[in-house]
Amino acid sequence: MMKKSHLLTPERCCLLIIDPQKKLLAAVHKPQRMITNIELLIRCAQTLEFPILATSQYKKGLGPFVPEIDALLRGRTWPDKTQFNCFANDDFIHLTRELANTVDTVIMAGAEAHICIYQTALGAMDAGLAPWLVSDGVSSRNKKNIPLALDRLHQMGAAVGPTEMIIYELLHQAGTDAFKEMLPFMK
Repeated sequence: MMKKSHLLTPERCCLLIIDPQKKLLAAVHKPQRMITNIELLIRCAQTLEFPILATSQYKKGLGPFVPEIDALLRGRTWPDKTQFNCFANDDFIHLTRELANTVDTVIMAGAEAHICIYQTALGAMDAGLAPWLVSDGVSSRNKKNIPLALDRLHQMGAAVGPTEMIIYELLHQAGTDAFKEMLPFMK
């Protein structure tokens, strides 16, 4: 028997942007593609009004967020961690407790795919949340590590797909106010 599909809905989702920091992103494979797709995801979350969470990894060493992402996140302060798994950080756990009870899916983007993304996806699963990994919104210093991490997580039950697929799934249909607001960014 086939498992019933569950389309993403804004009520069920939160967006998690992991470690989009200047020094880290300067070293990853195709950083601009990742930044552009994270920007699209943030705009989508803001348009559809679902929660956005973010983290930094050892800000003292890796620096602030890249300006494009920081500007969209309106300069908010986010948990700074030394743990690779966001769910092992007390400040991050506190943020997740503030999410609505309807949130069961974490859309994840950022760096690095085989370290913080991978371990946080496992942490999400352990917390009873479904990770949805943005395949073109994650990166690593070595491009070979990206598919290895995504394939492993997919085998473990995580959803994996590109930014555009996720956004159009969340929008559900053309012609809505949300669709019209996002359309200029999707070209």
